[in-house]
Amino acid sequence: MTGTARAFWLDSPGRGVIREVRLPEPGADEVLVRTLFSGVSRGTETLVFGGRVPESQYAAMRAPFQEGDFPGPVKYGYLNVGVVEAGPGDLVGRTVFCLYPHQTRYVVPAAAVTPVPPAVPAGRAVLAGTVETAVNALWDAAPLVGDRIAVVGGGMVGCSVAALLARFPGVRVQLVDTDPERAKAADALGVGFASPGDALGGLDLVVHASATEAGLARSLELLRPEGTVLELSWYGDRSVALPLGEAFHSRRLTLRGSQVGTVSPVRAATRTYADRLALALDLLADPALDALVTGESAFAELPDVMPGLASGEVPALCHRIRYAGDDD
Repeated sequence: MTGTARAFWLDSPGRGVIREVRLPEPGADEVLVRTLFSGVSRGTETLVFGGRVPESQYAAMRAPFQEGDFPGPVKYGYLNVGVVEAGPGDLVGRTVFCLYPHQTRYVVPAAAVTPVPPAVPAGRAVLAGTVETAVNALWDAAPLVGDRIAVVGGGMVGCSVAALLARFPGVRVQLVDTDPERAKAADALGVGFASPGDALGGLDLVVHASATEAGLARSLELLRPEGTVLELSWYGDRSVALPLGEAFHSRRLTLRGSQVGTVSPVRAATRTYADRLALALDLLADPALDALVTGESAFAELPDVMPGLASGEVPALCHRIRYAGDDD
């Protein structure tokens, strides 16, 4: 038998525990993966931890290898990088990314893992899921050469979007956030930074990722006539009010949602989910993206760390979890 592993579970809203789980023997088309790193998604995952997934979204918000159900007990997560210990010969020994929760070892279909390119360190590869979200957002937004753009909300997703936009020729990109510490991340990514009150206006496109009502309202204010806000935030069970009765109609503004669960219709006919994830991993060869990893803890510390991440007491963009072995 393959044996056992240890997994992080949300036992009840606000309380996480580590449980021992039994691993099946991998089948002919399966792999056994030993985790090296996992990442905590500060947006969706902390909403899950707080029990703030609306009942209407229970099915839509299920992670690919989730066990249990919302609001808990549930095993949830989707940023995992490990080494294949058993499986098809072309994968054994390879470092791979998988949309798997926080667990020391696991067995999944071989098709569920994506090899990490040699130029991408394993510790940076935990960002693949978030960079994939950014890729999908920019397929939706379709920015043009020379556009004037702001990303409002300098969290993990917002910084990933800003990092990719910085590569577009002639594009002026400004990261907008209420936290002046986010200026350091903006500088590392090669984009400008401003507080909401000082942000440049007259924009062609604003990508909103602050998950705040004030941030979304400010995003609309920053647009030129007929400009577009692409909404990436997920608000969980919160209602959001918008000033649509002011100049929204006369300025012919557009507010459009984007969500990574579906490949953007712009590329759906020619790109698969696997293609999108492979592209995200290729883009992670850029060392500037290391700026998005702002904290690290051992796997055994996760039950104590997660409440601080959810409350904001532990500040982080991506908080990385390290695994030295099954006895972490």
